[in-house]
Amino acid sequence: MGKSTFLQDFKAFAMKGNVIDMAVGVVIGGAFGKIVSSLVANVIMPPIGLLVGGVNFTDLKWVMKAAEVGADGKEIAPAVSLDYGQFLQATFDFLIIAFSIFLFIRLITKLITKKKEEVAATPPAPPAPTKEEVLLTEIRDLLKEKK
Repeated sequence: MGKSTFLQDFKAFAMKGNVIDMAVGVVIGGAFGKIVSSLVANVIMPPIGLLVGGVNFTDLKWVMKAAEVGADGKEIAPAVSLDYGQFLQATFDFLIIAFSIFLFIRLITKLITKKKEEVAATPPAPPAPTKEEVLLTEIRDLLKEKK
């Protein structure tokens, strides 16, 4: 009995419109993030790197301790570095994604506002006359015809 109620509650929760809408939003958001990341990494950053002297931002790092190499040429301990280029890349990704979402939401808001203004600007149709008004109009017209 408890299991059945639990499954029914879960089904009711999972099938609510808000949950499904949120799931679609997450999937589309993930795909949108990949598109914007590709735009930043492959289209925007190369010209910026060229402008600043051919630097690839993802390769920028500060080596705090060089790698230790043994007498035989093998690496004993890896280098310790602060990879700030990856941080710069992630920051550019975030800023462009945030700006894109801002523009998208602004466009949707304007479209919704415009639609509401159109609906508000259209005057409602006058109400249909009641049966009594129709009857009174007919009586009036009959009386005019008799005169």
